[in-house]
Amino acid sequence: MNALLRRLRLDPYIVAIMAMVAVAAIVPAKGAGKDVLDQVVHAAIAILFFLYGARISPQAIWAGMTHWRLQGLVFATTFLVFPLVGLGIVALAGGYLDSGLAIGLMFMCLLPSTVQSSIAFTSIARGNVPAAICSASVSNLAGVVITPLLATMLLSAHSGGMSLGAVRDIALQILLPFVVGQFARPFIGNWLSRRKTLTMVFDRGSILLVVYSAFSAGVVAGIWSKVTPQSLTLVIVLDLVILGIVLVFTTAASRLLRFPVEDEIAIVFCGSKKSMASGLPMANIIFPASTVGLIVLPLMLFHQMQLMVCAALARRYGQRPEEAAPPVAVEARPENCRAG
Repeated sequence: MNALLRRLRLDPYIVAIMAMVAVAAIVPAKGAGKDVLDQVVHAAIAILFFLYGARISPQAIWAGMTHWRLQGLVFATTFLVFPLVGLGIVALAGGYLDSGLAIGLMFMCLLPSTVQSSIAFTSIARGNVPAAICSASVSNLAGVVITPLLATMLLSAHSGGMSLGAVRDIALQILLPFVVGQFARPFIGNWLSRRKTLTMVFDRGSILLVVYSAFSAGVVAGIWSKVTPQSLTLVIVLDLVILGIVLVFTTAASRLLRFPVEDEIAIVFCGSKKSMASGLPMANIIFPASTVGLIVLPLMLFHQMQLMVCAALARRYGQRPEEAAPPVAVEARPENCRAG
């Protein structure tokens, strides 16, 4: 099977992601099964970040936090470049879309980056994982405040108040396991460094679970019955245009500013993502309940596209010569995560 996929130039991991989408469309998780799946996804994410905490040295984390040029570029891409691109796209194509879908495209551009998939793809691509952890986590924490404010200014929406749920989820699912992993590092760090397959399984397995869980939620909610084939096609095209513009921007800006390839990887994967996990609860707060389903559709489609496109990019980055990869994902040293 792998030989056939290679002959057809298909990445087996992308095929696996597409398979999860197909399975979710045919057999979506419902009721008690959905509850169990949610718990499994939460546990997988917690284990993933425990493993990162156990593998990454505290010196590497400090170096990632002080890499202000990298963090600044990701932050600016997420909350400045993305909204500007969204404004342009909606101005050009909004007249051909239902107003709810147009608002949804703009809302998507205001969201923070994903956390687990940004870091997982950075790890798969052998990039600067400590910097990616910092960028993605800071983006989500800041997005709890910045996204509703931007939505209020740009969409004339009325916020229903600030939710602390996203902050709590990040703390419990990501920061706490990571800190526990840091404390466990002296005891299991060397053991994990000799078993890279373990983290790879959780990297890729967690993304497959997220894909299935996210697409199941959309199928169960009946989102697909609310739009015409023409409007759905246009949203897909516009999502791809937005994603393409941002991927080109992050890559070009990284190289123009002479970032090492490991930093470029973190910038590309953290700067090009939008979080459905943050976007769905925020949409429920910011917009009337009757419009939420249509507004989040562009985000749900974008979420699937970014996973598939970035899976291919991560595979391509990861195939570069071994000597070009930094040791940050296993035993990082401050000089390998130099501050900007």
